[in-house]
Parts: sequence; structure tokens; C-alpha cells
Amino acid sequence: MPSVDLLCVGESFDDLIFLDLDRLPRAGEEIRTDRCVGTIGGGAVITAVAAARLGLRARIVSALSAPAAARLRTEGVGVVNLRRPAEAHAISAALSTRRNRSLVTFTGVNDRLETRLFAMRRRLRAPYVHFAFTPRDCRRWAAHVRQLRARGAITSWDFGWNDRLVRAPGFRELLASLDYVFVNTQEALLYARARTFSTAIARWRRLASQTVIKLGPSGSRWIARDRDLRAPVRRRAAVDTTGAGDAFNGGFLAALARGLTPRECLRLANAVGAASTQHAGGLPMTRSATVIRSATLSGSRSFR
Repeated sequence: MPSVDLLCVGESFDDLIFLDLDRLPRAGEEIRTDRCVGTIGGGAVITAVAAARLGLRARIVSALSAPAAARLRTEGVGVVNLRRPAEAHAISAALSTRRNRSLVTFTGVNDRLETRLFAMRRRLRAPYVHFAFTPRDCRRWAAHVRQLRARGAITSWDFGWNDRLVRAPGFRELLASLDYVFVNTQEALLYARARTFSTAIARWRRLASQTVIKLGPSGSRWIARDRDLRAPVRRRAAVDTTGAGDAFNGGFLAALARGLTPRECLRLANAVGAASTQHAGGLPMTRSATVIRSATLSGSRSFR
């Protein structure tokens, strides 16, 4: 593979997003809206695009539909497509209110993606390697992450919400092997097996080297054994929150790769995540990265 700064490894979806619902439907109920957007998404996709728009050389390894792969190339993101021509790509439908959303997903080729990713694990090399899928075999991925780190890579993972991971063999080993773990508030409680946020914070200090918690309208928090850093975000009325957490990840990794301070990493990540909520889906966030940079990183090391 040609040289890149950030390699994003994980699932992708063709997204169908139903917007401006007054509320989510109850069982057997139909709710109508005059707003519906088709786009592409998935943690690896949105993180890669957000980082590329901020100047990183990004590549994604995933199983993509042909339109998704073409769209990523127009964004300057390199593509390694593991979907075979006859295979159905994954599709996700989101029902979105101003405050919440529900999802239904057809997994398609993503059911076979992890096996293919692991088969090509020796090619998954870059200074920064970000994973965005739910692993079935945590122990073998923990061993691979340790190999990446031994070669000098900075590793991160966003598992999303998956309650089966809490008791999966090797999950804690995988958490401990990573440089950074990204979670939102609910995931922080779930994976720490905590009922209160203060208990979760105390447990994350032991579970992971560094944990970045996405707090939505309250900003973000960076937890490590010797660090507890918080950064607020300017509140904005959200159009759709789909993909905002993954956009946050891309902003954080872009700032980290450019050597910005911890507080600047959180501030840029907050700004990119907030910008994503102003549009339907994670990708149509503003292309005007210079606006985010100038508002967020005054006096910081410049981007490309």
C-alpha cells in the first residue's frame, strides 16, 4: 500500500436517513416525513473522510458498494475494497428526531468482513490505525494490535454499542492493548459495567491506556491514569446526529497526528462532531475545514 497517515479499518453502509420525525414510532405505527436522505456511512468511512478533510492522507479498508467507493475517492480517501462483485453491501436505515435516532441494519457482506480483515492483517500498516467494527475474536485482535504498536503505530478503536462484548473472552485484553478507546456516555457505562458515570471513569483508568469519551452537547473528556481533561462544545441545534461520533474521531486523530496539544485535540474533535450534526448523515458535514481550524486551533501547529 502507498504511504498514508491514517488507516481506517471496519464496516461501511449505504445509509437511508428519515429526518425531522416528531418522535420515534411505536409498535405497529407508521410515521411520515417529507425529508429523507441517502448517503454512505459507517465508522471507518466517516472517520476517514473527516480526517482527510483536515489534511491527513487517509485510507479505508472495508467492504464497500461501488457508489461508496467512488464517493470516497472524490474525498481523497484511498480505498481497499474487500467486497466481491456479487455480494450484497450493507444497508442501514435511520429514524431520526432532533434528539434521538433508531437504526435498522441489513448486514450483507459485513458478516464476512472480519475474516477478510484478519487475513490481510499484515498489510494493515500506517502511523495511525483506527478500527471501527465489533470484533468476534478479541484475543487475536489484541495480539495484532500489540504487533502494530511494537512497529510504532498508534492504535485506536471505536466499538460502538454492542452488549455482547462486555463478557466476550479477551475484550479487556483488547482494551488494554490499544492506545486510544473511543466511547460515548452510554458505551462508557456499558463496557465499564458501571451504573454511575463516576464509577465508569474510575474503571476506565484501569481498563484502557487512554479513553476519549464523547459527551454529546456537553463536549468530551480524555481519561488516562494521569489525565482527566474536559473540553466543552458550543451548543448547536442538531439536524441529525447520525455519524457525529465518528466525525469526532476523525477530528481527534487528525489533531493528534499533527502533534496538537491534548486540549486542542478535544476542541477540534468537538468542532468536527458538532459540524456533522448540521446535516443529515455523517458525511455531508461542512467541507470548509479552514473555518473549523481557524475557530478551534488558533496558535496551533498548522495543517497541510
